[in-house]
Amino acid sequence: MLKTLTTLHTPELLHVLASMGHGDDIAIVDAHFPAVSMAQRIVRLDAAPAPEVLRACLQLMPLDTFVEQPALRMEMVGQPSDVPEVQQLFQQEIDAAEGRSWPMGQLERFEFYERSREAYAIVATGEQRPYGCILLKKGVVGA
Repeated sequence: MLKTLTTLHTPELLHVLASMGHGDDIAIVDAHFPAVSMAQRIVRLDAAPAPEVLRACLQLMPLDTFVEQPALRMEMVGQPSDVPEVQQLFQQEIDAAEGRSWPMGQLERFEFYERSREAYAIVATGEQRPYGCILLKKGVVGA
């Protein structure tokens, strides 16, 4: 048993986060996303909402300060400027973890798919709300 970790910090998630290097991407995706067919490495957290998984990752992983937008959300098809509730919760988690406002960027759906295929890992959640998908770029501790 380890202190300060949550039940979402599974051995698989901890291994992926620790193995990633600076500039590597990790996708946190909803239950609708084709994670198994796209992932190089997959972590399954099928019972967890995506915003809670994002919080668990950001408790341990710094975002990349060398890029303008280290967090990218999937755009809604036909409504790219709309930000659904689940993504608003993502923004709240990012701002809380970073102690400042750090707006997410956005990617068109198929561009998000391509970037996810190239990601170090995909974390499949049980998030039922559509567009509960975010891509994070890992930074450096203390940068």
